[in-house]
Amino acid sequence: MPGGRLTQQERQQIALGLADGLAYAEIARRLDRPTSTITREVMRNGGPTGYRSDLAHRATEHRARRKQATSRDPKAPVRADGRDAEAVREFEEVFTTVLIQSGTPKMMARVMACLCLTDSGSLTASELVQHLQVSPASISKAIAFLDSQGLVRRERDERRRERYVVDDDIWYQSMMASARAALQIVETARQGVGVLGSGTPAGARLEGIARFLEFVSESTARAAEQARSILSTKPATTKPEGVTPEATPPDGVA
Repeated sequence: MPGGRLTQQERQQIALGLADGLAYAEIARRLDRPTSTITREVMRNGGPTGYRSDLAHRATEHRARRKQATSRDPKAPVRADGRDAEAVREFEEVFTTVLIQSGTPKMMARVMACLCLTDSGSLTASELVQHLQVSPASISKAIAFLDSQGLVRRERDERRRERYVVDDDIWYQSMMASARAALQIVETARQGVGVLGSGTPAGARLEGIARFLEFVSESTARAAEQARSILSTKPATTKPEGVTPEATPPDGVA
């Protein structure tokens, strides 16, 4: 299997494969590359609908030159946690692109990715401004959106600064918020059925929408509750060697 960076010809084949609707795995098979290589390449360079081979090639060359210059610069900043700063930055780009492709607006996706990639899971507005090099107003707007979707939590630290937090419970709260939003559409659609008439095509369509979203909402809430319960449960304590669990007696046997 070939290694090293993708060539310009390979990037052209990726673009053609995406245009033909091929899956990443199939494109990877044709190029004899790992599927992860193709996924990372596409997500780093605009996603499946925005990928352009020439732009991707130039962007990769630019990143390579910047990384080379950074490695030669003795004054280049070093991350305190010892991680490869360039690798972290590139992954942040990929993660941000994935969030954008899932429907999250660009600035909101950048803020969300930034928060998720911190060990603490929390940052202040000024820290976000510094990291993303954007205006405080942009951060404020992004946080307002993420807060409305249940994707961040606001807290005050010991210096009374507002911090924005992401943790495991945030994803649960976000899923529950999504389920509640779907139920609002259900309620409104059923009001429309009453206005338009259940026997009319429009009324029947609205009833179908209501039934579908009601099912999805209930399933989402149930799955979120189940996941929260299972994933938040601590593993059972392992019994010492040589100790076997007591057998459960058959029904009717004391």
